[in-house]
Amino acid sequence: MTFKAICSDIDGTLLNSERSLSPNLISIVSSISPEIPFFLASARMPAAMRYLLQDLKRPKEPLIAYNGALILDGEGKELESITIPIHQVEEVVNLANNLTLHVSLLNGEEWHTPKEDYFALREIENTKVIPSWIDPLVVIERWKSDNHGAHKVMCMGDPAKIGELYQTLLQRLGTQLHLYRSKDTYLEIAPKPISKATGLKKILDQGYAIGMDEVVAFGDGYNDIDLLEQVGWGVAVANALAEVKAVAQELTLHHKKDGVAVSLERIFLDKK
Repeated sequence: MTFKAICSDIDGTLLNSERSLSPNLISIVSSISPEIPFFLASARMPAAMRYLLQDLKRPKEPLIAYNGALILDGEGKELESITIPIHQVEEVVNLANNLTLHVSLLNGEEWHTPKEDYFALREIENTKVIPSWIDPLVVIERWKSDNHGAHKVMCMGDPAKIGELYQTLLQRLGTQLHLYRSKDTYLEIAPKPISKATGLKKILDQGYAIGMDEVVAFGDGYNDIDLLEQVGWGVAVANALAEVKAVAQELTLHHKKDGVAVSLERIFLDKK
């Protein structure tokens, strides 16, 4: 089958061991026809994704940010925005504060966190974005007056405390929120009715004569499962979770060994 679009997760999939795009990957993507769009789908905020599109020389591609909670077209216009209701954000923050966990609140291009701790500095290094240093409870009061919530709440800290928060939220709000432990020290919280797959479908429906079955997608984590299941060709990197590998049509090399580049070259550039 001839595939007409590419969609990839970022962390643990597209980036190498230095958390950057390899020169080989950039070269291969630049050799693929610009008529084949390259969509990034991530839990990241838009600002933490745009510099990667610049590096790939695809600056006008749409973005699937916050795991599908915020979809932007190539000009930065919102195609969809779904947030966690502010009263639920407040409940999460209070529970996290009681456990002395790091809390970050994210909405659109805003990232708010109270202090320059270890987790904030690590996220700055990984995403190339600087947050505003504001207490989440202050942000919540401001957001209440504006009547909007968060695209994502991120809690980080001791694995046992993160596990305790996860179990508490699962019991209280598990039917209303996505709760995703991307690492044992991370808990990412998102609106329930979204996924990377719903985000991709929104983009395709809005401006492309491309079906989901004409897309090649890459991933490694739980939040990539729906995406790999619903596209025409799902590819899991070698470091992917077993559950991701189980739904993929192809297993490529580890993200540290340029697995996405290897598969892209074979699928889109191999003329034999």
